Amino acid sequence: MNASLPTAPTADALRAALAGLLDGLPPRQAAQAVERLIANYRGPTPTDAPVLRDRSDVAAYAAYRMPATFEAVRAALDALRDAAPAWEPVTHTDVGGGTGAASWAVAEAWHGAPHTTVLDWAEPALTLGRELADGVFDAEWRRARIGGALRLDDGTDLVTVSYVLKELTEADRRALVTEAARVAQAVVIVEPGTPDGYERIIAARSLLVEAGLTVAAPCPHSGACPIEPGTDWCHFSARVSRSSLHRQVKGGSLPYEDEKFSYVAATRFPVTPVAARVIRKPQIRKGLVLLDLCGPDGLAKETVTKRHGPLYKAARDVEWGDPWPTPEA
Repeated sequence: MNASLPTAPTADALRAALAGLLDGLPPRQAAQAVERLIANYRGPTPTDAPVLRDRSDVAAYAAYRMPATFEAVRAALDALRDAAPAWEPVTHTDVGGGTGAASWAVAEAWHGAPHTTVLDWAEPALTLGRELADGVFDAEWRRARIGGALRLDDGTDLVTVSYVLKELTEADRRALVTEAARVAQAVVIVEPGTPDGYERIIAARSLLVEAGLTVAAPCPHSGACPIEPGTDWCHFSARVSRSSLHRQVKGGSLPYEDEKFSYVAATRFPVTPVAARVIRKPQIRKGLVLLDLCGPDGLAKETVTKRHGPLYKAARDVEWGDPWPTPEA
């Protein structure tokens, strides 16, 4: 990392940067802003105006959503790094990056090395993102309308698009993914882990493959998804530490929550995808573990028992989203 950037871009550093963000903002105002943002997040979202309207909106969004977005993107990046451990991006474009959660995850993954350009149409989000990242990682914050007319810089190593496609029309989604595929060596797209979020990921995955990219993760292949449309959806989970604002809005007492997300990572360079991936939470029973897997031949269920020796120990430790068999198995 650059010696002038003394703070590492970790999850703890992000939480510390967010800790005082809501100082001076009445708690009820913050909660109301979050509730409105949740309604936009779950329901139809206008495509003719930014969702984040002012400093209060941005502060509430950052405190409430940045940790979850960071963890989801970090999980997707970890899977990309596993598939291409020798690759390291020099340049990164965060499309619709807002306050920069995905950029924090990229900076953490590659120790602050990539130069990041964050593109968003909400100036308050860019301003706050710049403040949060100051002294942590190298980034340029640029206002741009996110949609079909967006043109990205040629030769970008990595493009991330996280929790953005839902805000666009179908035509704009197609154009944006096609543009990302045109310029980037690697593209990582993350959406909510809902049936419609998965549908957007599958549509983006098809466009990336059509553009000549190889799926690096989560899939073990670049062929058609084996899940029959409408019957299920592929998604994963990331553990997120809850802030006081989370507890205030949701009324929960647990110190954490699980962020459900769907994603695809695809590249223009050779990768080594996993042999198979655990696509549901493993079911641990007495003397056996039940695994739901996606492999090159499609969906499968595997039962691992004590008689499998080291494989059984690995199965008891494997988590939802992990490769299977694990490197230690």
